[in-house]
Amino acid sequence: MDRVEISSNFAGASPVPMNAIGRTIRDYVLWSYERGTIQYDVMVTLILLFLFLSPYFIKYNDKPVQHNANAAGVTINTDGQGGFIYQIEGSAVSAKDDGAVRAQLLQVIEPISGEVDITRVEPVRDRWGHVLSYKVWVRKE
Repeated sequence: MDRVEISSNFAGASPVPMNAIGRTIRDYVLWSYERGTIQYDVMVTLILLFLFLSPYFIKYNDKPVQHNANAAGVTINTDGQGGFIYQIEGSAVSAKDDGAVRAQLLQVIEPISGEVDITRVEPVRDRWGHVLSYKVWVRKE
């Protein structure tokens, strides 16, 4: 009887068992290589590349906080329903109509808390009717 041997190797390619590839991936995931090895250096290089290159490809939606001179006159409380109540000094707002007042209040609030949606504005007045401060109910967008 003649014997025929079937090989799944390509011509000139050395066989690589699949369990060796799986073991290598597992060792990378479990970080089981010692410092100073080429595998350790590859892992650290990949991490550093991610840290330095990811801001160019991933939009993190973070913004630097701008210093606001009016922030000293702002008090923040929770409303108990997941929103916040900002109390802002009346001197921070110079507008008279409702739309312009809301726009100026947003200019004071957004540098502190980011993008928000104003749900309600209530002026706090003294006994002569002058605006002392504004209570502003907001929700995060």
